[in-house]
Amino acid sequence: MRIGVAREIKPDEYRVALTTAGVTELVRRGHDVLIETGAGVGSAMSDDDYRAAGASITDVDTVWGESEMVLKVKEPLDGEWQRLSPGQVLFTYLHLAAAAELTRGLAESGATCIAYETVETADRRLPLLAPMSEVAGRLSAQVGAYYLLKPFGGRGRLMGGVPGVLPAKVLVLGGGIVGYNAALIAQGMQADVTVFERSVDRMRELDVSLGRTVLMQMSSRHAVEEALPDADLVIGGVLVHGAKAPRLVTREMLAAMKPGSVMVDVAIDQGGCFETSRPTTHSDPTYVVDDIVHYCVANMPGAVPITSTWALTNVTLPYIEAIAEKGLHRALASDPALALGVNVADGRITCEPVAEAVGMEYTPLSQVLPLQAA
Repeated sequence: MRIGVAREIKPDEYRVALTTAGVTELVRRGHDVLIETGAGVGSAMSDDDYRAAGASITDVDTVWGESEMVLKVKEPLDGEWQRLSPGQVLFTYLHLAAAAELTRGLAESGATCIAYETVETADRRLPLLAPMSEVAGRLSAQVGAYYLLKPFGGRGRLMGGVPGVLPAKVLVLGGGIVGYNAALIAQGMQADVTVFERSVDRMRELDVSLGRTVLMQMSSRHAVEEALPDADLVIGGVLVHGAKAPRLVTREMLAAMKPGSVMVDVAIDQGGCFETSRPTTHSDPTYVVDDIVHYCVANMPGAVPITSTWALTNVTLPYIEAIAEKGLHRALASDPALALGVNVADGRITCEPVAEAVGMEYTPLSQVLPLQAA
């Protein structure tokens, strides 16, 4: 198969969809890999590095025009999705529930678009979202601590305090992978951390892994609203698979918070879990609403591209190899987890939560593509 890796053009996005090690594995299996010029520079991989691994370095037109499967990190932007053609495969993060226009554009392209974030195993794990959730969760506590500093608009509170002075109060909304990692780093900074979670079983797991220095509380609108006035940092990490994030903090609730408090919305890719959230970039990461600092960068892991790129390829490569070796239809038929990743195929929306979120008709994948394992 001819596999193309496009250079990311989203502002401040430095990741690349495939490492040199990934190229070596694919080439060894007999596949052609086309890397767009400069695609790996932000992740410390040069064109020469890719050439040495066996890839061909080429221009943007060739990558999009001649590849049977195009690999990316972020969703295609305007000017990119128009390059897709019927029969082509796009494999990337899509987050379509909050992107109706992009969803319609992908449907019109006729391509099969597979979203990393909706590949889901039988036990409800999201293997291709997990590493970026780990990165974003850990970053959320770091950037929250940074923007709590007075010169950057925050209250001027040190996360860990000092003897005789209380530490920062950190609320983590959601106890999934993002929430766990956010709590882990905030705990390491010696902050006062409370995780809000709806699953008692998950709270038991977190209680064991994090220890009793991190408190667990059943999540509800009332519980969150009651805790906000004491919070210095609020990290939103809730996830509904493939759908828009629920709004857990309303505009009205901000009035009860302390001026200079910080809110980090890790769920912004899925529409955000704070009513006042809107996507920002690494170049202009924060804004203030009602004296509350908002950090809503839509590609947080892009700030640490070396870590993120290698972590991403570690989990995507087996799926890339499966599609390349078996062909799309057999790969989907033999792996239900990968099949759940298909959001758009042959002009149809094949992911039900996405279809519902963007107001388009849902069509089961089995009615769109002939799936045969043999």
